[in-house]
This record gives sequence, structure tokens and C-alpha cells, in this order.
Amino acid sequence: MLRSLTLLAAICLALNISAQQTQKPPLHGKNWMAVTGKPLAATAGALIFERGGNAVDASCAMLAATCTMWDVLSWGGETQALIYNPKTKKVIAINAMGVAPTGATVEFFKSKGYQFPPEYGPLAATTPGTVGGLCYMLSEYGSMSLKEVLAPCMQLAAGYPIEAQTANSIEKAKDKLKQWPYSKAVMLPHLGEKREAPEAGEIFVQKDLLATLTKLVEAEQAALKAHKSRKEAIMAAFDRFYKGDIAKEFVRGCQEQGGLITLQDLANWKPVEETPLSINYKGIDVYKLQQWTQGPMLLQSLNILENFDLKSMGYNSTKYIHTLYQTMSLAFADRDFYYGDPRFTKQQPMAGLLSKDYAKERAKLIQFDKNYPNIFPGDPYPFEGKTNPFATLLAKRQQLFNPDTTNNNSNFQPKHDTRTSSIEVVDEEYMDRLKRGTTSVEAADKEGWVVSITPSGGWIPACIAGNTGVGMSQRMQSFVLDSTINPFNVVAPGKRPRVTLTPSIALKDGKPFMCFGVQGGDTQDQNLLQCFLNVVEFGMTIQQACEAANINTNQLWLSLGGSKIDDRKPKAGNLLLNTRTKNSELVAELEKMGYKLSYDDRSSGPINAILFDWKHGSLWGGSSNNGEDYGIGW
Repeated sequence: MLRSLTLLAAICLALNISAQQTQKPPLHGKNWMAVTGKPLAATAGALIFERGGNAVDASCAMLAATCTMWDVLSWGGETQALIYNPKTKKVIAINAMGVAPTGATVEFFKSKGYQFPPEYGPLAATTPGTVGGLCYMLSEYGSMSLKEVLAPCMQLAAGYPIEAQTANSIEKAKDKLKQWPYSKAVMLPHLGEKREAPEAGEIFVQKDLLATLTKLVEAEQAALKAHKSRKEAIMAAFDRFYKGDIAKEFVRGCQEQGGLITLQDLANWKPVEETPLSINYKGIDVYKLQQWTQGPMLLQSLNILENFDLKSMGYNSTKYIHTLYQTMSLAFADRDFYYGDPRFTKQQPMAGLLSKDYAKERAKLIQFDKNYPNIFPGDPYPFEGKTNPFATLLAKRQQLFNPDTTNNNSNFQPKHDTRTSSIEVVDEEYMDRLKRGTTSVEAADKEGWVVSITPSGGWIPACIAGNTGVGMSQRMQSFVLDSTINPFNVVAPGKRPRVTLTPSIALKDGKPFMCFGVQGGDTQDQNLLQCFLNVVEFGMTIQQACEAANINTNQLWLSLGGSKIDDRKPKAGNLLLNTRTKNSELVAELEKMGYKLSYDDRSSGPINAILFDWKHGSLWGGSSNNGEDYGIGW
């Protein structure tokens, strides 16, 4: 009886959501759509569209604007992108992730007492990738000059009214920022006063960054005057950043503050164009970046979920939530052991991991009456006709790193709230690590260009490299120092860490269907998976899908934060529910199945997405109702 009532409630909720008005209005456009993490940054994309640019031009302008506004990233961070090219009708991937610098070895970090590379400061920095990624995308697939595309962000660097979210982040992190002289000079204009960060609405000026951006444009314009092609001119700016005077100042400032990055590290780095990974889910081709990101985790999840009738379960019913949790935990277990930079080994079993037969075997592990706390990485090698070369290491891993099943509430801090009378939030520090943010950029135009970018790195508190105004990345922390955790993601000079950053593009009948991205560390593909299913399985509009209540699993190894192994180990059975999902019947059933529940009214980072309405020849844009993300369409 109880199960029937819960299912009925879930079905009613699904029907209600499909009909309800959203908190944010959906975006509509016929010619173009630009969605990103800040309203001013979306305006930058709109300006480029109105000046005749395509979706690549506009996405580069939005990327530049978000970096300039410190929208949980900076110019010294990294950029990951998927682009649908309407001329070739192919999706291509841009890998603009920086690499570990010279001297970044396991021995080096262990000699300093680390169990993971540090979270903050110069030693957390990979080589910067965003400048190179932007230059490459613009030169190869854009139509405008660097000068035109950078014009909006240069106006922002000259001074813009800073929003409360960023200003308050600076104030909160000011003690860390004061450790680094160049960060302190830029970020804390009111030193010695009670509030040392800018106030909301104050004009925030970044003279050093403006000078760096000006040098990039000067390099391009000088090359054009020398009769170089558009592409050559843009790459002249690239060279000035990675090999010229900007590089010298960046390295000087990095090393002065204790960092490892060398001039040779910058000169050797370049973005890489790759073939994305993809699977077909019920006639829809879903594309993600390769396994140096967590993106294939979403593809593995869809392969597993294809074995179940999700729609009949009912949106956010007990069975649906349980199936999602188990599926994501299975996929994360594989991510945590098998994913890493493919350039450093040819042994990664991606064909096996993404095979439908492997997914069927993993799906058999789901027990529908209880949580399975001992989910470990599977063995995909036989599905490639191979023998697992890491069988011994896997057995050792299972002995050393059993999940915490004895005290699953150890990371939960009760916070009484009379509205719900239960545990309301998980430990703030743990959740910050789990959901550590960035931004996303989504753009599309009437010519058919589609872009999805999830850039990151150099977030506040960032260590700025000398007088460049450029905050350095903190992505080194996503490496491991112990091969028993992940043999493919052990730090080494020149290697890319396995990152959480994961843009998405889906095609249907060979045409763009959806592009979508989200911020939020290890929760990114959890949230994107549910957004996709909300549209495909439950018929929601894209705005409804972005706003819909979702769940998060903590039964995974954290990719960010925490200096000790115990800080990052999976929390078996820990399940985050949105407060809108909570009801007594659902809670009782989930607790009976062994789940330890927590609740939050923000169970997702802001999701940004574009849906293609081929029936009417229009674009739908969506953006979550938590955060400052939004867009503009025309």
C-alpha cells in the first residue's frame, strides 16, 4: 500500500511538473541563443551575435567575459568544449586542459607531506589552457577577429559593477588572498578597512588583466598588418601568451610565489582537437569528452539505464531515485579507477566501459530492495576480448579502500528547521568539495553551429601570476598520488588530470537536439543525466528540466578538495534529496533501503541548456533557478 501511494504521488508530481509554470521564463529564439553563468557575460555573447558572429564567436566572447568576471574561474584556468560543425555534420571536441608542470611528481608532493596535490596556491596550478583554447576555437571555427571577440571582456576589465556573489566570495576568501601579493593587490582594494573586498555594485577595475588582453590584441593586429591570415594573426596572440613577454611575466610571478611552471612548460603546451566519445540512447546520440574528463560516466549511466523502464517508475519515485543512485554509483566506481589522460597509456578499456553488454552486466548488480554499499570498479576488459592487467591492483584497492558503511552520518551535521523537522544540510565543507563550481557556456545559431563549453580553474581564492592579472588554475588537486586509487590518474609532468568538467551535445536524426552543461564538481554529470532524462523520458520543457528537483549520490571518490584520503573516500548510501521531493512515504522507503538522507533546496548547480525545436524552426533556452546563470535569445 505504501509503495503504491508513493508511486501515485510520483506520477502526480510528474504530471504537475509537465504543466507547471517555471520560476524563470524559458528563453526563445529564432536566430541565435546565448546562455552562460552571468547576465553580463550573456550580453557579451549577444553583442557578438548582433555584430554578425556565429555561435563559436559568441561562445568565445562569453568565455572571455566569465573569466574576466571571475565567474568561479579565471583566464589561467582550463577550457573543455564540444562543437557541432554544420558543414561536416560532426561533433568535435576541444581539449584545452593544462598539464602538470615540470617537477610535479609523486615524490615531490609526498616529500611535502601531501596525500593529494594541494587545493590552492601556486603548487595547485597546471599550465593555463583557456587562452589557447579560445584562440584555437576562434581561429578554426569562428568568423571574427580576436579584437572583436575580446572587446566586451576588455570593457569589463577596464571596470564593471561587480555583483554581490563574486564580491562576497572575495571577502570570504580574503585571508587566503593576502598570502599572494598580486592577488591581494587586485582583489582587495580596501585593505585595512572592515570590508576589504569590493562592495556589490562597486566598479571593479583590473588594470593588469586589461594590459594582458591588450597585448593579445596588439599581437593579432600586428600580424594582420604584416599580411598574415586571420588564423595566423589569432595564433600570433596565442604565441605571445605562451612564448612571449606575457609568458615570461606569468612564469616569473608563478615561480616567485613558489610555483613550478616553467617557460618550457608553456611553450610546449597546445590545445588538442579530439574525437568525442558517444553512445546512442533510444535513438539519441549523446556526445561527451574523452576519459580525461568524467564525461563518459554519463554515457555509462545511460547505457545501464536503458535496461529499465524509467518512465513507468514515475519521476522521482522511490524506485526511480534508487535506480538512478545505483546506476550513478556503478558508473562512478568505474570512473574513479579507469579514467585518466589517454595520452599516457593505451590500456584504458573505454570500448569495454561503453559497451552495451558491459552495461547489462553492471545493471544486474542493482538490488531493488536495498542500497549496495560495496560497489567497486567492474571488469570491462573481457568486453574488449582482453584480460584485465589491473586485477591484482583492484583486489588490493578493495581491501584498502572499503567504503564507509559503518557511520554514514559522519559527514552530516544536523540543522533543525521547523519547516521540515529533519536533517537539512550536509557538512558544508564536504558539500563544497563535492559541488565546487565553475560555469558553463551554451550557444547556437541559425546556421547550425552549436557550442557547449565547461571552463574552469583559477577560481577565487586564486593566486595571480605576477603582473599579468591572470589567476592560476587549481586543477592539480584532481590528480592522485596513489595508483591503487586510480593507476591512470597519477600525477606526472606533462599529464592532464582527470577533471570533472563535462560539456554535452546530443543529436537526434543526425541533427542537433540538445546542448547542456552545468557547474558543480562531481555532481555535474549527475545533474546533466537527470536533466537529459527529464526531457527524454518525462517530456519536460528545457526550462522545466533545468529547474526540476534532482538527487545526488556521495558514493564516489571526490575529485576536488580534501588533503587526506579519508576526506575523499566514498560515503556509501549518502543521498541528497531536494526539499521539494521530500515526503514522509518516500523518506520512510529510502531509509528502509539503507540510505542516509540529507536535504537541500539547491540540489544542483545551475544547469544551462538549449533545445532545438525542428518542428517550428526555433530554439528553446533553459537555465536553472538557483544561481545567476541566464541567457538571451533572438
